[in-house]
Amino acid sequence: MRLSLLIIICLTGAILTQAQPSGTTNRFDVLIRNGLIYDGSGKPPTAGDVGIRGDRVVAVGKLTNAQATTIIDAQGKAVAPGFINVLSHTGIELLRDGHSMSDLKQGITTEVFGEDSWGPVDTDEMRQQVNQALKPYKLTCDWKTLADFLKKLQQKGITPNVASYLGAGQVRQSVLGEENVKPTPAQLDKMRAIVRKAMEEGALGITTALIYPPNTFADTDELVALCKEAGRYGGRYIAHIRSEGDRLDQGVAELIQIGKAAKVPVELYHFKASGQRNWPRMETAIALINDARKQGQDVTANMYTYTAGATGLTSCLPPYLFNGGFMAGWKRLQDPATRQKLAAEVRQSGNDWENMFQLAGSTDNIILTAFEVDSLKKYNSKTLGQIAAIWHRDPIETVMDLIVADKSRVETTYFLMSEENVKKGISQPWVSFGSDAASITDDRKDIGVVHPRTFGNFSRLLGKYVRDEHVMSLEEGIRRLTSLPATNHKLPKRGLLSAGYFADVVIFDPATIADKATFSDPFQYSIGVQHVLVNGKLVLKDGEHTGTFPGRAIWGPGKKTTDQ
Repeated sequence: MRLSLLIIICLTGAILTQAQPSGTTNRFDVLIRNGLIYDGSGKPPTAGDVGIRGDRVVAVGKLTNAQATTIIDAQGKAVAPGFINVLSHTGIELLRDGHSMSDLKQGITTEVFGEDSWGPVDTDEMRQQVNQALKPYKLTCDWKTLADFLKKLQQKGITPNVASYLGAGQVRQSVLGEENVKPTPAQLDKMRAIVRKAMEEGALGITTALIYPPNTFADTDELVALCKEAGRYGGRYIAHIRSEGDRLDQGVAELIQIGKAAKVPVELYHFKASGQRNWPRMETAIALINDARKQGQDVTANMYTYTAGATGLTSCLPPYLFNGGFMAGWKRLQDPATRQKLAAEVRQSGNDWENMFQLAGSTDNIILTAFEVDSLKKYNSKTLGQIAAIWHRDPIETVMDLIVADKSRVETTYFLMSEENVKKGISQPWVSFGSDAASITDDRKDIGVVHPRTFGNFSRLLGKYVRDEHVMSLEEGIRRLTSLPATNHKLPKRGLLSAGYFADVVIFDPATIADKATFSDPFQYSIGVQHVLVNGKLVLKDGEHTGTFPGRAIWGPGKKTTDQ
């Protein structure tokens, strides 16, 4: 027997490379040795090994006499399925830079896009908007459909897998523009046809964000009609509900109603109760979801692990202002009579829109984080109250002045939630997790001050809430990051360490995994994740990117043929 063997003596966590005899059943491309295996099911861990051939896990357990081209010693480490980010906004960033470092350093191997989508882009106005968003990256839009966009990412070369929902707002804009109008029967048929095409091309279902124009202009019946089409292909409805604050109960009830009427599973984005006056509503929202689940309805939620959210400063103003699009609203903001009317409405209580100015409770809880205009960037990290004082202006007038001056929605952090409610949400067994952010490198300070969830959402769960505060067991925390979202979003053969499943694997230290990013200094990678594999390829080795980009598009259940 001829055997050429290169032995490299290594410490814990190092990687050995060796030539192996062919034709042996215990030979693997990658062998993960001596790990504490959390298979993603929520069961207690077992000590053992994981054998990988090609892009699949082929064996899990005590693999004696096994040999492999690459051996990873995971002694003292947890070995788990790759984590799934169920609300990612990293599409543009992956076009710019496929490394996906802030999420990869937390063990994320699959990014799911939602709230809106990068297709269809089939009108001149939509293409102009996308190109405007791409302009800072020196990129241009050369795709028309959502499937084209996902294929473009895969062909470019990216670290994580990607999947996407179809934005109901994009469907509406494709047919109706950005006006606050109700579709005619013929127009609704066109919208249904767009949904069918996208589902057949691999969308996971329908998504929307109902506090933002033009999404907010859609009524329940319109959403039911689109969701029925997605449901024919096995799709899900996933939404930033119409209210997370004063009308949280009604927002959850509408989500449940849409699911029941369209006969589709539903999920709620970034589960929360916004505004101190609404913190008691969290219990009611949990009860509504639990009641629906007891009746057999598939209702779930996801969340991030912080007491502050992030969106535009435009969310301090009524959505009708932007009837016809952002630029239409920007022009209206320069009319004194309109401004006076808007200011009065912002000050009113009991609005039928999500008034972030009021929900924050104080201008000290509204922090400006990113501007387009260079002369305004000096206000990054300042509160709205501080800027109003500098300008000697009323805070609401300052909101409007900033939007006009920057000619953008102005990225803003709002402190809205209680720590107690964060823990209540995390403790629900049907809650998974999404960053609601892009995945970036730690040197991107040119883009402003990002929310720390960009760098720490998932490691914060496993460090602060699992290890330190014992909100749940580690095996349950891993289930919520793996098999639960994989099952909910129908990501085939993902989310478990089991023979036949894709070899998305994270190896981390449960004793040290932690978030480092803060609101004042967010550009800090998480710690504790040592190695990550995507589709059987090592992409993170000893905490450093390997330069390998094996990420793939994961297609939804309606696609006729798949490449998975």
